[in-house]
Amino acid sequence: MAAFTKPSEEELRSFLGENYSEFQSVEAGSVNSNFSFNRDGRRWFLRIYEEQDAAGAEAERAMVATLASAGVPTPVATLHGVLAGKPAAVFPWVEGAMSCQRGVTPARAAAIGAALGRVARAGQSVALSAGRFHEAALRDRLGRIPSEYPIVRIRTILDDLAKNRDRALPIGLVHGDLFRDNVLWAGETVAALLDFESAFRGPLAYDLAVLLLSWCYGDTFEPDLARSMVRGYESIRPLEPSEKRALYTETRFGAVRFTITRITDYAMPRRVSDTTGGGGEGRVMKDWRRFLARVEALDEMGQSGFEAMCGL
Repeated sequence: MAAFTKPSEEELRSFLGENYSEFQSVEAGSVNSNFSFNRDGRRWFLRIYEEQDAAGAEAERAMVATLASAGVPTPVATLHGVLAGKPAAVFPWVEGAMSCQRGVTPARAAAIGAALGRVARAGQSVALSAGRFHEAALRDRLGRIPSEYPIVRIRTILDDLAKNRDRALPIGLVHGDLFRDNVLWAGETVAALLDFESAFRGPLAYDLAVLLLSWCYGDTFEPDLARSMVRGYESIRPLEPSEKRALYTETRFGAVRFTITRITDYAMPRRVSDTTGGGGEGRVMKDWRRFLARVEALDEMGQSGFEAMCGL
């Protein structure tokens, strides 16, 4: 349950006003504290930022407002400030359902691909940093991982990627984490894209790579989903030839990135919690081995097999 910070009633009344009701935790997310409540006959979503400072939360609010004004389906905060000593924001509640992997159809793959294409086009004017998960940051994380994990193998893959990534790809706003739990659906229509907290400025092809990794892989990659997703994306923003060539390497990089961060952010805290009896409560467990398996699948199919799978 994502409720790492639990504000007091006095703090809530000061932030939300006196007339809120049915305040409860939202069982979603793995980083921030999320809640829902009713007010003025409507339902609302409250987020308390556990990692962002006030400047970061404000930058995210401005970025999301820019995207929404350009037609990207994403809720914009109507109230923001400090709650329980941390940045917080209130968003309109969006009715919709998350998709399980079995629910990812070619139609949905095309729709989310098109939605990401709109993000790429709308985000060109947004000023962003390089983010927290660039290559140097990943190497720093790798240096903190115990030897019981396959760090030599992961480092070898990362070294290979460092030599082969195209550093001249088109760049712009990258969501970087558009997994199934960050998208709400109304039938086959995207109702909302959520959680731009980790957005950064980077290769646009990388964002499509993350989408392929997170939506088009069950126990193996599914070509019909991958082809539909790429077609959907290109219906809004056609890929440049250099991006088509680089998409395989960017997808491998994404798989390594999530292998590393799932070890440091989930497996290692869980290991400490299991050993000491505390410290990992409330954090969703995400298995790093699932992403290492994606690396292996990509290596097995190779560049040509990957391009055929995606219809490039």
